[in-house]
Amino acid sequence: MAVLFSLGSLCFVSGGVASQWNSSSGKAIGVTFFIGSIFFTSAAYLQYSEAVNVDHSVSASARRSRWRPASWELRRIDWLSALVQLIGTVFFNISTFAAMNHNLTTHQVNARVWAPDVFGSIAFLISSELAFAEVCHRWVCWRRRGLPWKIVALNLLGSIAFGISAIASLTEPSSGLPVSARIANAGTSVGGICFLIGALLLMPEAAAEERAVRAEGDGQVSGAPVSS
Repeated sequence: MAVLFSLGSLCFVSGGVASQWNSSSGKAIGVTFFIGSIFFTSAAYLQYSEAVNVDHSVSASARRSRWRPASWELRRIDWLSALVQLIGTVFFNISTFAAMNHNLTTHQVNARVWAPDVFGSIAFLISSELAFAEVCHRWVCWRRRGLPWKIVALNLLGSIAFGISAIASLTEPSSGLPVSARIANAGTSVGGICFLIGALLLMPEAAAEERAVRAEGDGQVSGAPVSS
């Protein structure tokens, strides 16, 4: 999941930088964004699947053995955050795919590219705030020494940057140009960097969780009664 999020973030960073400096063709940039969105969707589904199949049981005998592809658990904030983010990545799939067509009118660009981009950015912002609240156990907190807090804070900043980019990319009917291409490209690049760092931090967090689970398992084994 971390690798897929990292690859997707790299695509958006490179696409944003290339757009800012016109260092690549528009078609290549569009393909880069679309590939990045596919990586995001793949990672987001893994994250959603993890939330669906998380083990809430205490005893080993009660653990779920069958994998579930989906569930409906609106009362769980982690599940809701993962689902909303997955929906947001699908909107980015639609937006980036439509953006590869350079023969669209201004109205078509706003309807097929800009609108899904805005919906995706809103979904990312909601998902990031839900994840932030899950870590904080309230809507806002400051825990800069905690690795989980750093990850959700970076994702929240990245979502804000993506939102700013979406707003600035609205095509004006009078000119046929975005409100601010520089702000849109900068927002995409900054958001991608935040997501990239957050994804890379998922790796040491996962390693720490795995060590904790192994230590807990070793403790249960060593403390278990031995039958004669």
